[in-house]
Amino acid sequence: MKVARKLKHYIYGVTLVFITLSGFGQMPIFKRYYIADIPGLGWLARFYVTHMVHYIAAIVLIALATYVVFDFIFKRSGFNRITGYGYFKTGIIAGLIVTGAFMVVKNLPHIYFAHTTIIALDIVHLSLCVMLLIVSSYTLILKKRWVS
Repeated sequence: MKVARKLKHYIYGVTLVFITLSGFGQMPIFKRYYIADIPGLGWLARFYVTHMVHYIAAIVLIALATYVVFDFIFKRSGFNRITGYGYFKTGIIAGLIVTGAFMVVKNLPHIYFAHTTIIALDIVHLSLCVMLLIVSSYTLILKKRWVS
């Protein structure tokens, strides 16, 4: 039981790192500020590489979120209740999945969204990402849990 929980935390952490790096890599900040010149980080300046890494990490995050939801509903794995941090993080991740899904649809051929819709999606998605990073850092440092 403990191994499965640690594995979920490890997968979540690694996925969060890669989805964040590749998401910010969609913006040209890594090349502009010479971060991509650091050995081993050159892939961050290549748009299509970061695009694919972002999609793969998003698939892993959605799969992990689905697994955790079903595990919580069907097993209840000794959890008593979801904490406030748990609800907050769940809402943020759900918002990221929804806005990310709309952004994937936007990239499909023959699908057109208004410019204001695209800008709103980008801002909401990026804001949710920053909120998740702040809340995750806070809960990691203070060792807060999703469930009690």
